[in-house]
Amino acid sequence: MDGDVLSVERVIPAAAPAIFALLADPAKHPEIDGSGTVVKTKEGAERLQLGSVFGMDMRIGVPYSMVSTVIEFEPDRCIAWQSRPPGWSGRFGGGRIWRYELEPVEGGTLVRESWDLSQDKQRRMLKLVAAARTRDAMTKTLERIEQITAQA
Repeated sequence: MDGDVLSVERVIPAAAPAIFALLADPAKHPEIDGSGTVVKTKEGAERLQLGSVFGMDMRIGVPYSMVSTVIEFEPDRCIAWQSRPPGWSGRFGGGRIWRYELEPVEGGTLVRESWDLSQDKQRRMLKLVAAARTRDAMTKTLERIEQITAQA
């Protein structure tokens, strides 16, 4: 991983609004997650917009939670959220940004998913131990988005 941002992209044969609708619905995140770590959305999560805060129950061996805040939102073009552990531990950990950029192209939409560690408190450790696994998971996420939008 060079720098602090890891990205994967895929042309998905679906319109940008259909893909964006999936990304902006936190209840769908467990379905699209290619890592297998997103278990379920916390109660009260609604369609995302700029400033939305939503929680996820997660699991990598042991259960944990993350709280995310939408920090970028351009309908049908870009959505990004920054994730941290809930409560006081969020001051000392987390800060990674998950970003999806959508660009209409011939045959569908170019979707770029990025894992941005530039503001993450565990940046160095994550780059060493999680970059390859994260790249694989992001590739699977884009495959799942394609499968789900193809069924719609």
